[in-house]
Amino acid sequence: MPVLTDEDWARLAPLMPRAGARGGRPWADHRLVVEGIVWRYRTGSPWRDLPAEFGAWQTVWARHRAWSEDGTWDKIHAMLMAQADAAGRIDWSVNVDSTINRAHQHGTNLPRDTGGATELQQSATGTV
Repeated sequence: MPVLTDEDWARLAPLMPRAGARGGRPWADHRLVVEGIVWRYRTGSPWRDLPAEFGAWQTVWARHRAWSEDGTWDKIHAMLMAQADAAGRIDWSVNVDSTINRAHQHGTNLPRDTGGATELQQSATGTV
């Protein structure tokens, strides 16, 4: 059950990290691991429910975690965005509707200076 097309993989393959010179067990096939990661995010399933055809879920999870920590996914994302932008496939126009982007008064870390007594419903002279 291929998750990525051959065309998709042809764009990703050159961006994948290479095994280090420190020796040890060779890495599992990158394509199989990436397809497992994609399948997991598309379905929203837990890592342990990964179908066996993608390999051991621990391998897929560990590789995803390692690539997240070392910046591999960030590099891949930046390269794919640059390629898409160069091909004119990204529309960079942004529309923000401020009515849905409000923050609660406690959602900020700035001090709140509201005028002191005014907030307590008192007059400037201190009488009610």
